[in-house]
Amino acid sequence: MKYRRCGRSGILLPEISLGLWHNFGQQARREECRAMIGRALELGICHFDLANNYGPPPGAAESCFGELLQQDFATHRDEMFISTKAGHLMWEGPYGDWGSRKHMLASLDQSLRRMKLDYVDVFYSHRPDPDTPLEETIGALITAVQSGRALYAGLSKYPPHLFTRACTMLREAGIPCLLHQFRYNLLDRSCESGQLPAVKEQHSGCIVFSPLAQGMLTGKYSHGAIPADSRAADATSPFLHAEQVASHAAEIARLQTIADEAGMSLTQLALRWLLSRQEITSVLIGARTVQQLEQCAAAAGQEPLPQELMELCNPPKEQ
Repeated sequence: MKYRRCGRSGILLPEISLGLWHNFGQQARREECRAMIGRALELGICHFDLANNYGPPPGAAESCFGELLQQDFATHRDEMFISTKAGHLMWEGPYGDWGSRKHMLASLDQSLRRMKLDYVDVFYSHRPDPDTPLEETIGALITAVQSGRALYAGLSKYPPHLFTRACTMLREAGIPCLLHQFRYNLLDRSCESGQLPAVKEQHSGCIVFSPLAQGMLTGKYSHGAIPADSRAADATSPFLHAEQVASHAAEIARLQTIADEAGMSLTQLALRWLLSRQEITSVLIGARTVQQLEQCAAAAGQEPLPQELMELCNPPKEQ
């Protein structure tokens, strides 16, 4: 594992980080989750990314992680970098969502209880709130750090203009934004025109999620068919459906051909393409099995992809 510096901070993050989004919920087997955390640490993946509403149901991922941390990994706490977030729907009522000071700090306290921690390493505003003054949301992050409940502050999915304003507020309080987290992959490059340049300008770290586009860049959809056990085949899945796969089918097939000719899997191409970008501090992966974790971790520590291969991965120019 290689480690990269987070902006101008003293923090180094592994090139590959583990997100506990939908793989540590109530239905997940504890033995599999325990094996995943243990293997991640063995591979040098020391960053574990959570949020208050991860599950399902909301809170379940933090509870599972907290139980395993207390039972099996407590002595490794100082080797682990743990983050959580608040800002999406967590509980019913007027204070269970968005970016009010009430929601942010109550949510953080609940997260700490579920994970059985005194502090998290990073506390994020999970998304901007259009109806709450930015000063209030950022003020809650400042309080979280100043009170010792978090060591650093982070932002997630902020558009460039709000990200820049938020970074200024944090910096004025002596608490620079450690990380900005947003979506980035070979099929979704929307961040390139705004969020990536803003991160560089603000000297913040950058961690990207959905690097495999909900599984579309794993190779399982490369031939147009949708496997019966895949996320896209689940009619109840809110995250990926057959129509999305169909709309990207031609580009997925093109990228699969590039990966084949380069002698690597589509998963490796997708992850190494991201890690070849100097702006990226860490790539946040989700894994259901130890084997998937190991396959993704293999992308770390590699040389950057050759420039000609990077250019081949660009979308074809319209004629």
